[in-house]
Parts: sequence; structure tokens; C-alpha cells
Amino acid sequence: MSDYVFLFDLDSTLTRCEILPMLAEKLGNAERMRQMTEETMRGERPFSESFSERVRMLSELPVSAVAEQVAAVPLNRKMTEFVRQHPERCYVVTGNVDCWIEELLRPLLPAEHIICSQALLENGYIRSLRTVVDKGEAAARFTAPLVVIGDGDNDVPMARRAEIVIGFGGVREIAPGLRDLCTRSFTDESECAAFLETLL
Repeated sequence: MSDYVFLFDLDSTLTRCEILPMLAEKLGNAERMRQMTEETMRGERPFSESFSERVRMLSELPVSAVAEQVAAVPLNRKMTEFVRQHPERCYVVTGNVDCWIEELLRPLLPAEHIICSQALLENGYIRSLRTVVDKGEAAARFTAPLVVIGDGDNDVPMARRAEIVIGFGGVREIAPGLRDLCTRSFTDESECAAFLETLL
């Protein structure tokens, strides 16, 4: 049995969509959000700066309404089955915000296995971001060898610390910067999940 720890990106890796553009549809600015998200995932904009701006765009939505909508986001079933079956070995490392995603991820993992950005709330709305996750710093916490599974340029810092890097392009194209680091890449989630099983 290997001692790998598996670090999963969330959006377009475990989920079947990018969450923030989906939320932006409520405000009528989905196209702008989608453009910013794609630029960031391709590495054309710094993640922290872009993410903070995108959260501000959504901050007029009540946290409870966002969390309810995010909880209904469709998941990649085979990938999430792997996480659910091996929670002690799996972590989600995402830039997304704690108060938005906790309900979505609660059935999959204990809270201490979710590494994400954190928000300060006021009267049920996001007032500001307390932290924006740095995926490289998150990966540096682990002493066990890492398997990283993701799709975007913001996954590159944790991929650089991994022994095995898996690019998952089943929802959107794998970012060039991540693709250059990939040990393996998949567009079919069943094939990806089957390969993950071989690493246990």
C-alpha cells in the first residue's frame, strides 16, 4: 500500500462546472465572470487578485442563498466516489470560499480535509476575504508524497510539490502551465478514478 496523499482541486475537477460563473448568472454578469475565470485558469491573471475581484462581484448575494445553490452543483461522480471512499487520504485544496462550499463538501470529507479561502461575514453577507488560499503553501504542509489532481494554472504551485500530477480535462481544457507538469492527463473521469485506485 502506498502512502500517497491526494490533493484535489474543486472547480471543474470534482465539480462539473466552474462555480463562480454559475453564481454570477444570478447577477447578470456571468459573461464577465466567465471571462475572468478563464483568464485566471490559463495563468493570464494572478489568482489572488482575480479571485478577490470575483468574490466582490458576488458579495451582494446572501451567503445562505449562495451556499444552497452551490450545494446543488453537479459533481463528477467517479472522482467524488474515490474521495468519499478514502477520506483519510484525500484533501480538497481550493481557492473557493469556506461559507460557500462547506455544505457541498460536507458529505465527502471532514472539515479539516478542506483547505480553502476564508471570508469575514456581516449580517449574512461576505464583508471581505480574511485569507485567499495559496495552493503551494497548502501543499507544503504535507510530509507524505503527494498526488495532485487539477485543471487550472492556480494548481501549478501545489503540482510543483507533487510526485504525481494528474491533469483532468473532463470539464475544461487543462491550463498550459499545469499540462507541462502533468505525469498523466485524462478527459474521462472513470479512467481518471481508475488510475487513482492504482496509486493506493
